[in-house]
Amino acid sequence: MKKQLIALQEYLAQNGLDAAYISNPTDINYFTGFYSDPVERILALLVFPDKAPFMFAPQLEVEAAKEAGWDQDVFGYLDHEDPFALMAGHIKDVAGSPVNWGIEKDDMSVQKLEALTQQFPNAKFPVNLSRYMENAKLIKTPEEIAELKAAGDEADYAFSVAFNAIKEGRTEQEIVAEIEYAMMKKGVMHMSFDTIVQAGANAANPHGGPEKNPIKKDELILFDLGTVHNGYISDASRTVAFGQPDEKSLDIYKVDLEAQYAAMDAAKPGITAAELDKVARDVITKAGYGEYFIHRLGHGMGTSEHEFPSIMEGNDMELKPGMCFSIEPGIYIPNVAGVRIEDCVYITEDGCEPFTHTSKELKYIK
Repeated sequence: MKKQLIALQEYLAQNGLDAAYISNPTDINYFTGFYSDPVERILALLVFPDKAPFMFAPQLEVEAAKEAGWDQDVFGYLDHEDPFALMAGHIKDVAGSPVNWGIEKDDMSVQKLEALTQQFPNAKFPVNLSRYMENAKLIKTPEEIAELKAAGDEADYAFSVAFNAIKEGRTEQEIVAEIEYAMMKKGVMHMSFDTIVQAGANAANPHGGPEKNPIKKDELILFDLGTVHNGYISDASRTVAFGQPDEKSLDIYKVDLEAQYAAMDAAKPGITAAELDKVARDVITKAGYGEYFIHRLGHGMGTSEHEFPSIMEGNDMELKPGMCFSIEPGIYIPNVAGVRIEDCVYITEDGCEPFTHTSKELKYIK
């Protein structure tokens, strides 16, 4: 049984909890090595302080869970069956009728909670395991760092494909298709999020997506992409010049790059998340673009692209070795251009190291 699962069992015992219902697919993967998005079906990991855990899954996922390396029981159900009634039967066989439960309150729907409570009318839910998961994943092990480095190498390859795919008249969506096709041919079957390619003024929408508009000369093009490697992700952004962008766009890039370098240099044990955000934000504000940096500096990452902690104003958590997060200052001026430069990093004993190594000096593509 994985040491992460043993640690959860110890936590349950120390906090007087009879059972834990783990429902977030990335957290199930963290404990078991098996990942699946059940969509509308029920996938859960049931953990007890002093009994063997088991997984409950759609019948069509049972063999896949075993093949992924899960060596405890997996109980399945068919689509026409009542999953919570069947699950309750297995729980009662293992642990009687648990009263004090830990659940991921950030993830569990009201409908699922009501279904569970119907089976266990005396159940209480005093602990939000979402907070436990944040802290459990906060400091990565050397083995996890190695997986994240491998995912970073894949992202670097994706950038090389992306830059070579730029051609006048080709749409943002066509470039995305070329990137993801190349990654599949390389054996990378899952991107960590929908690949983003945005050219010119479209990049001023930081959470926009690729559109059908054709790429034009003399614009900046923003790429944001990542892959999944053995359950661990990469996430990085680069912005390149296609032709010769105007001076305003080039100045935006220069300032954003300065901010990113400053934050990379400052990221080390002892600095707080808020202080690190301020390092980058001060550079951008001093240059006159402060109002256009409209999101936090970064977010935690590991088995998903957005984890704890947030690198932002108001978060006084001190950074420690093994923490992994993004450093991604951005400047987005509506109807002009958008620039984001991002690396995910891990904190070392005296600084930080990035998982991606594609050059950040402005690349001009003819």
